[in-house]
Amino acid sequence: MSKWSLKRAGLIGSLALGLVVAGCGSNDSDGGDSDSAEGGVDGKIELAYVEWDTEVASTNVVGKVLEDLGYDVTLTPLDNAIMWEAVASGEADGMVAAWLPGTHAEQFEAYGDQVEQLGPNLEGAAIGLVVPEYMDVDSIEDLTDEAGQTITGIEAGAGVVNAAENAVEEYDNLDGWTVQTSSSGAMATELGSAINNEDEIVVTGWSPHWKFQKYDLKYLEDPEGVFGEAESIETMVREGLEDDAPEAYQVLDNFYWDTDDMEEVMLAINEGASPEDAAADWVEANQDKVAEWTEGIE
Repeated sequence: MSKWSLKRAGLIGSLALGLVVAGCGSNDSDGGDSDSAEGGVDGKIELAYVEWDTEVASTNVVGKVLEDLGYDVTLTPLDNAIMWEAVASGEADGMVAAWLPGTHAEQFEAYGDQVEQLGPNLEGAAIGLVVPEYMDVDSIEDLTDEAGQTITGIEAGAGVVNAAENAVEEYDNLDGWTVQTSSSGAMATELGSAINNEDEIVVTGWSPHWKFQKYDLKYLEDPEGVFGEAESIETMVREGLEDDAPEAYQVLDNFYWDTDDMEEVMLAINEGASPEDAAADWVEANQDKVAEWTEGIE
């Protein structure tokens, strides 16, 4: 895939997801040569991400830290598979958006041996079916005809959507249920509308997510284990990044935060802050953590 096709794929992915998220640094195609990192603190770094609220938050925070160090940072939103392919091919320098072991299992199997795995940047992530607390169901097995027998999902092909589709097949009580795919933004809008009207709704959910800060929600128990155990969000970089841009590699290798950190940024964005501003505010307020990621870099 050429650099042009990567940018084009990012734009298509952005439109398909129904979100436009600005990144840190230069994202303009006419802003000069956009080759991968050239090494040194004044080099160029391109981070790929999937336009989920979690990854918008984390990628903008890391992008801001790298920008403050002097890097020319480009953030490129892509579809899941293209994001992995971009890092594997070296057309993007890295990502902090790999959900493992379940959500991105297919992509990891395809590209895991072509990228460098730096480990978790957040642990204890979870996926499952989520409902408002006021609904009188506590387990997937309790579902009968709630919400018109519809599960409101996100993008087709997302791990949580695939798991929801598997749940419909696995649980006998979900016979006749359907998974309605949309986007993470559309799902959140439908969830908020339902809660405002105290209507029933079942959504594909994951945490961290700002919706758990804003609404009183619960995961439905999953006795069949269709949605798997808790996951981690991991950092992947292209091969050779450590030699080409050791300072950027260090930041990406050291980057680690917790659910409260991420949800703070996510909620700020949901309440109207731009991703850049929300990231900058968090970075300014958490210089102790940033110092751990950048220790020794001048």
